[in-house]
Amino acid sequence: MNTPIRARALTGTALALAVATVLTACGGESSSTATKSDGTASATPAVAVKEPLVATFDGGLYILDGESLKLAGTIDLPGFNRVNPAGDKDHVVVSTDSGFRVLDASDQALTDIEYKGAKPGHVVRHAAKTVLFTDGTGEVNVFDPTALSSGKKPAGRTYTSATPHHGVAIELSDGSLLSTLGTEEKRTGALVLDRNDKEIARNEDCPGVHGEAAAKNEAVAVGCEDGILIYQNGTFTKIDSPDDYGRIGNQAGSDASPVLLGDYKTDPEAELERPTRVSLIDTEKKKLRLVDLGTSYSFRSLARGPHGEALVLGTDGALHVIDPDTGKVEKKIPAVGAWQEPLDWQQARPTLFVRGHVAYISEPGKKALHAIDVETGKKIGSVTLPESTNELSGTVAGH
Repeated sequence: MNTPIRARALTGTALALAVATVLTACGGESSSTATKSDGTASATPAVAVKEPLVATFDGGLYILDGESLKLAGTIDLPGFNRVNPAGDKDHVVVSTDSGFRVLDASDQALTDIEYKGAKPGHVVRHAAKTVLFTDGTGEVNVFDPTALSSGKKPAGRTYTSATPHHGVAIELSDGSLLSTLGTEEKRTGALVLDRNDKEIARNEDCPGVHGEAAAKNEAVAVGCEDGILIYQNGTFTKIDSPDDYGRIGNQAGSDASPVLLGDYKTDPEAELERPTRVSLIDTEKKKLRLVDLGTSYSFRSLARGPHGEALVLGTDGALHVIDPDTGKVEKKIPAVGAWQEPLDWQQARPTLFVRGHVAYISEPGKKALHAIDVETGKKIGSVTLPESTNELSGTVAGH
């Protein structure tokens, strides 16, 4: 789940001073930990990283201090890599060519913890558990992220889907597991297993099922090509899109709001649709509202603020802050220069990662990374990195 965790708010003055120091040093010339080609650190980091951020670039990972934005370490890691919070204060899950690997971002080194498998996919955090879905095998791994500090693979639950597919799974607070249904050619819906892996619910009225999010009162959703499927209190409920083809494939939820934020696409034939509308799904009233932002966005543009605000990074370069209850765009915060979503989903584009009150936004065209206070709208820091970044994430404890 992409629920932001309330963290200590950064003070603009302190961060600005720290970032100014980094910029004076030309960004990439900060004291960076050297690493071996296998991604392990060759020397002990001189300075501990506070609330680490991790950004991918072509050939490796950057680790930055979340308070100062100082580049603390660089890890060589060939291939196309993806990053997600592991669910504790120190670790990040890295999706690599060989499977999921666990990065100790605080110590700036990859650990020996690995979940091998072709096409590692979604990483979901919810109810103090982290769930990995490996598309190439259909394997689901569930573990307590606080156990990662031991340096050994945590004991955890494993489930294998009937057929490998691009899927997602989430474990609820009662130990039940929701996991998608599908094959490599067709995805149809989701099932729910109790803590003993006995099937207790199923719904196959969700064509093209993709993505997940959880809202207040543990309403869990997966997106469909014709709406969204909600699971809550043991029951599935389908909310239809207003269009015959109205795809919701990426969602962001918040424990502070019963309303989910989703994307919204209506052209099944488009090579790449650049929509200007987002969806707001009220899981209590079971209603779907569309909001036209007047600008397009990408699948890396959705997040939630500390009080449940719906956040969308538009191609106009602004961070759009939406009241999820009314659908009103409350403010547009200038963040980066105008941009266009590339055709290839693996190509870099500005990316939004929110933690507590701070929105971190990458600007690959300028090799930059910015920190913005969501509540005040003020840019509280920026840094220039040696290479353009692609994905952006960080440590997030508590979910």
